[in-house]
Amino acid sequence: MVLSYVPLVFALALVAPVAAAPVSTRASLATTRVAVHLFGTYVADRSPRRGGQRDRLRAAHVDTTHRAYAATTLLYAGVAGVAGSVIGVYVAAAVLALLRIGGDAVRAAVPPTLGFLADLTRVGDLGVVELFPLLLVSATTVGPGSALAVYALRWQVLDQRATARAGRIEATLPRTVAFVYALSRSGMSFPIVLNTLARNEEVYGEAARELGVAVRDMNTFGTDVLTALERTSARTPSETMGEFAENLASVLASGRSLSGFLHDQYERYQEEAESQQEQYLELVSTFAEAYVTVLVAGPLFFITILVVIGIVLSDTLPLLRVVVYLGVPLATFGFVVYIDSITRSAGDPTRADEATTDPRVLGVPGGGGAAVRSDGGTFGDRWGADRERLAAYDRVGDLLDSLRRPGEVLLERPALTALVTVPLGLVWVAVRTEPAALTPIAVARAADSAVIEATLVVLVAYGAAYEIDKRRTRAVERAVPDFLDRMASINDAGLTVVESVRRLTRSDLDRLSPEIDRTWRDIQWGADVSTALGRMRDRVRSPMVARAVALVTNAIDASGEVAPVLEIAADEARATRRLRRERRQVMVTYLLVIYISFFVFLGIIAALTVAFIPAVEGAQLAGPGGAPGVPNGVSAGALDGLGSVNVDTYVVLFYHAAAIQGVASGLVAGQLGEGKVSDGVKHAAVMLLLAYATFLVIG
Repeated sequence: MVLSYVPLVFALALVAPVAAAPVSTRASLATTRVAVHLFGTYVADRSPRRGGQRDRLRAAHVDTTHRAYAATTLLYAGVAGVAGSVIGVYVAAAVLALLRIGGDAVRAAVPPTLGFLADLTRVGDLGVVELFPLLLVSATTVGPGSALAVYALRWQVLDQRATARAGRIEATLPRTVAFVYALSRSGMSFPIVLNTLARNEEVYGEAARELGVAVRDMNTFGTDVLTALERTSARTPSETMGEFAENLASVLASGRSLSGFLHDQYERYQEEAESQQEQYLELVSTFAEAYVTVLVAGPLFFITILVVIGIVLSDTLPLLRVVVYLGVPLATFGFVVYIDSITRSAGDPTRADEATTDPRVLGVPGGGGAAVRSDGGTFGDRWGADRERLAAYDRVGDLLDSLRRPGEVLLERPALTALVTVPLGLVWVAVRTEPAALTPIAVARAADSAVIEATLVVLVAYGAAYEIDKRRTRAVERAVPDFLDRMASINDAGLTVVESVRRLTRSDLDRLSPEIDRTWRDIQWGADVSTALGRMRDRVRSPMVARAVALVTNAIDASGEVAPVLEIAADEARATRRLRRERRQVMVTYLLVIYISFFVFLGIIAALTVAFIPAVEGAQLAGPGGAPGVPNGVSAGALDGLGSVNVDTYVVLFYHAAAIQGVASGLVAGQLGEGKVSDGVKHAAVMLLLAYATFLVIG
């Protein structure tokens, strides 16, 4: 009956605005307004619970008020409770239908008073009145559980975000302290140093962003620097940042030497970064061993055992397909996400540079339009239409500029290679796939090689673009410490910063030399040093260069003698490169372990394909008693009693298992060995190519 689905439609309609809120500003604003109207007064009471929740919001750096977040949480929990009560009935009915459990089986399994639960097996035929008992039971079990789960999850997410922020703060704190120390050495007053740091949050990361809250507190509300730092100490989720802010406030209050304190803190955090990296590498090595044991050897063991059981006892192909097509990909995805979250919270010192040159992180302003109020409204803007036209002109200009230099754009954003390779891959699959019978095994055999070839093209294109840009950036960064040291020496000899840049054009700074030459030409054509260095930063797109330029240009504004600042920047750049180099040297071992484990996986899968399955096929063809039809002298008598084995199905399944495991192992190798899944694309391409070549040879 159609009426039996009315509650389900109602529940989905109730969930729709809430589900759209994370991706739609209008839906988010509407749900927030409804939530504040319903629960705003309740959540505004002054209670210890409210104070703790506000602290969690501040630690997670959430850009909303406690009243709005708490009210929205209650609304989400209420919607989850109501919708969960209804949807739970239909989910239970769907599960029983998939498991093919009838009403009689349900009645036999439950007490007589709960016999109405058997109606779940025919929920589509029930009327609204007959549905009521089921909805009532679900409302007293599934509904409250869903509401409590959503409520707890909303607040738990804040704790997770705060923990992740704490890791990022501690990873970027050494370079932030180096920036503050260097500028204080240049003669800047401390409040100006903090304001300068706040203007460079996108370069120095989460630690600078945390101190930037103190700066806005001082500038907006007139708070003195000591109080602002003490509030930062109490608010921050990072114990290290809290200790630093508290000690800094004490030094400023006591009148001790600020430069001496910052120097000591800088040295201390450099030592802690090295110790932290050692702990991080030990953690990653443990994860590498766990991956090889659980997600390489484990699936191989299951596949082998299930193949033997399937041949000797009963059909295990459905379970094998679950392991190959769902188990391995989902387990790998979960492992990668878990590793990413754990390594972030562990504070990998080499990950603090991620995304610092992304325009979204750099805070590049977007299009024009009316300014948004905190309540979701807008300020009037008489120039709004003109701003929109200028924004449209900028977008068109950016598009035309990208079309003029497609190679550079692809290197800057390797993901854009998919716009070319994916359509080409689909065309290749369509051309390469031969007509086949409309059966799963026939379609798989006809299309799998073409799909793998197309996937290889996509992976190789992305991996090549990513690796070329990464190697270019690393080559430039290798020259940064020498650049800063030489510039410091020239400036320390009494020459101006402009003259220092001119002298550097005569030095051999490897991949950085062309950029220095362009910077000097900018100065010759009338640009000031800060502007010329800023253009170099934009061209190079390196976090290390961005930090060095930010430090140098701000030191130039404070004083013409920038040698001490440059020496500190050079030391910080060398420390960062040393940590990266040590990490690569250590992780090469575990990278090799993952490669070797994949070779073992591929070898055993190939052996099953070449030897075991043909032996079983030969035994079937020879019949009982063994005979000449059995390959390699295998006695059919040893294989008497075997059921019918679909050899083609097993071969295709092994082929797919090797390909999927190759991609999964490659991505994990990049995640563990170099810190990002993107680094694993090249390894995934290599392993997938090995799997493809192996089955091309043995097929």
